[in-house]
Amino acid sequence: MSLEAAIQARGLTRRFGDLVAVDNVDLTVARSQVYGFLGPNGSGKSTTIRMLCGLLSPSAGDIRVLGLQIPQQAEQLKRRIGYMTQKFSLYEDLTVLENLEFLAAVQDIPRAKARARIDELLTRYWLNDRRKQLAGTMSGGQKQRLALAGAVLHQPELLFLDEPTSAVDPQSRREFWDSLFELADAGTTILVSTHYMDEAERCHRLAILDQGRLVADGAPRELCAALPYVVWLVDCAAPRRAQRALQQQAGIVALAQIGAELRVLAASTAWDSASLAQHLRAASVDAQVRRGEPNLEDVFVAATRKPARVAAGTAATGAAA
Repeated sequence: MSLEAAIQARGLTRRFGDLVAVDNVDLTVARSQVYGFLGPNGSGKSTTIRMLCGLLSPSAGDIRVLGLQIPQQAEQLKRRIGYMTQKFSLYEDLTVLENLEFLAAVQDIPRAKARARIDELLTRYWLNDRRKQLAGTMSGGQKQRLALAGAVLHQPELLFLDEPTSAVDPQSRREFWDSLFELADAGTTILVSTHYMDEAERCHRLAILDQGRLVADGAPRELCAALPYVVWLVDCAAPRRAQRALQQQAGIVALAQIGAELRVLAASTAWDSASLAQHLRAASVDAQVRRGEPNLEDVFVAATRKPARVAAGTAATGAAA
């Protein structure tokens, strides 16, 4: 096990009866890194996070988090990690200040130190003017900032975030991610699950889970560069007709209309721009075809595609639900 790694898991498995929710996952998260989990609902993201936190015992496998054996040393880990879920988990009938004071008391932070830390966080997360506001009356973005303040109040070495931005607007998401990188720059390791492609692209490293299995792991740019398929962009007046013409064709992995353009993911040996244009002309579609750059959505589609659905043109739509 590497001394530099904040998290290392080998053969991580969790069964619920006959259901294998997490299937033999190997994972390494370096310190001071923003590490992303991307995957469809039911892919095992939340179950994996709960095992890494020590909240759920694995059925098999070895876990070390911050040098501690988990779940055996989970109690020792608690004070060294923060945890934030997609559902607002603070008290809606307490004010912003009362919520943070309560968390400080639960974590046995001395009163003087807690007061200074709370003041610091209220300023950092733009909540100073909300001190006396009931948490339940705040907007989604404000609740998110309060929850983050609560999760880092005790200055954890490692922060687990389970789809923390699922209920906020794009501007709040952007501000939230700026806060995460500030934490990482200060030395906090962050593991965050998301179903937004733009968020996944911002991570230092990314794991894609599908049906409990780790199907891709690497820096977003590395994953895009290693994509074993070619992206073709089809510009035509009838993209829906072009899509129907290419469905069921051998070597076509995925089709997605992006505005007035059709994005085609294809086996590299099956098609080139000329053959695609010729096939479309035969279907009475006049099109310009050019090579495109792979993106993380292409990686996601390739990694999670089901063989029986390839011909039908499976495609992600900007967020993996």
